[in-house]
Amino acid sequence: MRKKLSVLLATAMVLSLAACGGGQNAETVAATTAAPTTAAETEAAETEAAETEAAETEAAEAAKDPITLNVAYMPNYGSLWSVTTAVQKGFMEEEGITLNFVEFQDGPTIIAAMESGSIDIGYIGQGAHKLCINGQAKIAALSHISNGDAVIGGPEIKTLEDLKGKTVAYSSGTSSEDILKMGLEKAGLTMDDIQPMDMDASGIVTAMLSGGVDACATWSPNSLKILEEVADSTKLCDNLTFSDTSVSLASWIVTPAYAESNRDNIVRFVKALYKGMDYAADENYEEVAQFVADQTKTDYDSVYNQRGDADWLTGKEVAEGAADGTVENYYKIQQENLIASGAVEGEVPISDYVMLDVMEEAGN
Repeated sequence: MRKKLSVLLATAMVLSLAACGGGQNAETVAATTAAPTTAAETEAAETEAAETEAAETEAAEAAKDPITLNVAYMPNYGSLWSVTTAVQKGFMEEEGITLNFVEFQDGPTIIAAMESGSIDIGYIGQGAHKLCINGQAKIAALSHISNGDAVIGGPEIKTLEDLKGKTVAYSSGTSSEDILKMGLEKAGLTMDDIQPMDMDASGIVTAMLSGGVDACATWSPNSLKILEEVADSTKLCDNLTFSDTSVSLASWIVTPAYAESNRDNIVRFVKALYKGMDYAADENYEEVAQFVADQTKTDYDSVYNQRGDADWLTGKEVAEGAADGTVENYYKIQQENLIASGAVEGEVPISDYVMLDVMEEAGN
């Protein structure tokens, strides 16, 4: 812009002098006024312009109003892999964001806390997405494609068909219920064919370890703990068992009211989250596992063992997927499966509850 302005000024001077008859012809004036620069001078000018632009960008970022967000999470690798990385690597700080972490056991409880106003942004697994479709929350960012849910049989249960008539622990309204129903359907069974016992996530672990139930449906790291500590236990199915017909998604969400009045804050959060995803998905598992272990105050090895629980997407993949329709299709498949299972009554436009524009903008 500065070079263009100099040329325009020089041209104006030439025309002015020529019109006034200043004693020199136009060619002489032009040669005197707009003498060619050397390569070194050109390079120096370009360097100065680049440094100026970088400084202006840095100043603009520094000028962002600092914000503090209350963020809900679950105590596992899948919930925290990207967001703790975004904090520890300084990406949230770059966006002027401070996070207050609040721990919950499941998605429906997180959404209830968001509706009360105590939580700004929260993480949910597959099961709680039905509440988004029903209008209780909007999806601000896709986190990952999960393989952390499983149906596990105790010592006497070796196949899904063996669940008939048995007591099975699960958590209603969560991905636990979803994976259980899918497993039962695969075996030609329904919830009426078993003795379902609804309990929270920690209760499921206790019930399995004590032998109080015959089988369970739960998610990582609880599934890993049960498989490790219950002798002769068997994983009967997991998310990948149904990968040809379904997709298990994890997402970051906000309430509709928060989305309406805080769009800029959401974009800033997702920008920082994307950077955390890019770093954490790049096989930095050891470092990321330590971030998660520190936040959850659990032993490092158990957290590190959860690194295979999902397809860890990069921020670039999510942003590009939001632009080209890939992400929208994921949520469409998810919704179709929830409708088929009876968890959702009817079809809802994906754009009603998935903020694809935010996911795309945050990647720019």
